[in-house]
Amino acid sequence: MTVPDAAPLLHAFLLADPAAHSLSPRMHAAAFHAAGLNGTYGARRVPASDLGAALAALRAPGVLGANLSLPHKETALALLDTLSPAARAIGAVNTVVHRNGELLGDNTDAPGLMAALDDAGFDWTPGAQAVVLGAGGAARAAVYAALRLGEARVWVVNRTPARAQALTRAFPAPDRPVVAAPAADVPWPEISLVINASSAGLDAPDQTPLDAACLAGLPPGALVYDMVYRPLDTRLLREARALGLRAENGLGMLAHQARLAFGLWTGVTVPVEVFLGALDAGAQP
Repeated sequence: MTVPDAAPLLHAFLLADPAAHSLSPRMHAAAFHAAGLNGTYGARRVPASDLGAALAALRAPGVLGANLSLPHKETALALLDTLSPAARAIGAVNTVVHRNGELLGDNTDAPGLMAALDDAGFDWTPGAQAVVLGAGGAARAAVYAALRLGEARVWVVNRTPARAQALTRAFPAPDRPVVAAPAADVPWPEISLVINASSAGLDAPDQTPLDAACLAGLPPGALVYDMVYRPLDTRLLREARALGLRAENGLGMLAHQARLAFGLWTGVTVPVEVFLGALDAGAQP
């Protein structure tokens, strides 16, 4: 699509630490082109101490907003003007939208994950339970998504039990409880969905957040979803497939959350295939 020469230059960013590994610039460049918009997307390394200044800079004319990744998703909550209901409920922000000098915090991780699970053919059944590995901002989005999918119980497993307990307190739901527990206490034969929302395995193909013995307890048909996408084939996914389980990496979620963020910034709906195509061109096993 041709962009008119007079079209204003628009800017969006990723604020993270580290940021150089991100595939988001590739995806959003493709989206700007598909939408016919004159826009740029840059990945900026922003240490935690500089987040306030980096967010303030988003109020400049021509800036659409930014994505947030580690370690900023929770810290940003107190630095924004308003929060969407999803961001408030999850307690984490991954998308900042600039509107007339005001900064809105939103979360596209949860709906992006739900769309990716749908693409993977996840079929929720009454009474099903889920396990979320991790306790950071991505794990909060995963718990929120699992509850909205109708999971009867969500187990949170994290190497720091206190952080897992803190996450569960953010989701008080007596009818569908969120429970922090060590992996040994999870009823694995009753689990239909495992989501790795930790960084275990990121750029570390031999690292896993879950022992194979736990995976072996899952019932046939259970889905293991790893938010990690570098490498594409993590140890968790390899071990799950070796046991005959369904297993998916995080590229689908990455594409869907980016699609949703782009729509919030621009008001333009770009098909997810555009984002996935950019990932196919840039992701390496």
